[in-house]
Amino acid sequence: MGGVTLSGPPHHPPRLSDVAAQAQVSEATVSRVLNGRAGVAAGTRQRVLAALDVLGHERPVRLRRRSAGLVGLVIPELTNPIFPAFAQIIEQALAGHGYTPVLCTQMPGGATEDELVEQLEERGVTGIVFLSGLHADTGADPSRYARLTARGVPYVLINGYHPGIDAPFVSPDDGAAARMAVRHLAELGHERIGLAVGPVRYVPSRRKAEGFVAALGESFGLSRGQAERLVQHTLFSVEGGDAAAASLLDQGCTGIVCGSDLMALGAVRAARRRGLGVPGDLSVVGFDDSQLIAFTDPPLTTVRQPVHAMATAAVGALIEEIHDRDRGERDPARRTEFVFQPELVVRGSTGPAPG
Repeated sequence: MGGVTLSGPPHHPPRLSDVAAQAQVSEATVSRVLNGRAGVAAGTRQRVLAALDVLGHERPVRLRRRSAGLVGLVIPELTNPIFPAFAQIIEQALAGHGYTPVLCTQMPGGATEDELVEQLEERGVTGIVFLSGLHADTGADPSRYARLTARGVPYVLINGYHPGIDAPFVSPDDGAAARMAVRHLAELGHERIGLAVGPVRYVPSRRKAEGFVAALGESFGLSRGQAERLVQHTLFSVEGGDAAAASLLDQGCTGIVCGSDLMALGAVRAARRRGLGVPGDLSVVGFDDSQLIAFTDPPLTTVRQPVHAMATAAVGALIEEIHDRDRGERDPARRTEFVFQPELVVRGSTGPAPG
C-alpha cells in the first residue's frame, strides 16, 4: 500500500484524493461509494471501504453492515489450544452470515455456564453455540437446555451428546479415534498399550474408552476386564497425562493413547523423568492436532479433530435453527448428532516397539 499523508486527524472528514490514492481509484468513484450510489463494482466498493479503514476514518453510517444479531459462544477455557481454534472458525463463520459473535469463557472461580447463558440472554442473543459444555457431562442436569428451548433461544452443541436434549449436536467419532490410534501402535509391534483419558463422567472420555477397549479386543484378544485395567481416567491437562502415564508405565505399557494433545505432552514428560526415550522406549499418540503440536519435541503423532468441518457445520445448523424459530417451524431430522471422522497424523512420537 502506498503511503498517504493525512490532511488532519482521522476524525476530520476524509479527503477524496487521499482515499482515491489509497484505493487506487478515481475521486469520482470514491464519491459514488461514499454517497451510496449505484454503478460501482462490488470489489471496487470494498477497496474504497478498506481504504477508509486503513486511513483511520469511520465508514459512513449508511455503509456499515447491520449485524443480523448477537450469537454467544460458550467455551470452557482458552488454555487448551483446541478451544481457541474452534472459536476462531466459529466466529469467522458467524461473521460470514452477518452475526456478531460474543465469546464467553469459563474460568476457575469465574462465571458458570448457567451464569454466562443468563448474561447472553440479557443481551438479547439470537442463538448460542456450546463447546464442550455441561451437555458433555453425564452428571449435569440436561433440563437447563430444555428451559433454553422453552424461552425460544436456538442453540447447537459441540463435543458431547445427551439423548434428552432436543438440539443439533456436532461431534468427532471418539470411538474411531481411539481405535485408529491402537491399530497404529499395534502395527508398530506394541502389545501393551494404555489409554490416558479424561474423567469418566464426560461423554467423549467414555466413547474413547469404549473404542479403546474394543480395539484391544480386536487386536490382542483381551477381555473387557483386561482392557479396562489399561484405561486411566484423569484430568484433561498436562499434569493429568503425566500422572496417568506414570501408572501405565508401571503396568509395562510401551504405547500410550491420550485423550488430548496436552495429556500426551504430559505422558512424554513422565517418560523422560524416568530416563525413557520417546519414541525409543515409549510411543505416545495425542488427540486434537491443535496448533504448534507439530513443533513439539518430538513432533506429536495425534488424531486430528476435523475442527473446520465441525465448526462450520455447527454454525450452519444454528443458522437453520434460527430460521426455523423465525418461521415457527421445527425440523426434528436436524435434532440429531452429526458425527465427523477424525484423521491419524503420524509424526515423531511413535515408533517400533522396543526390543
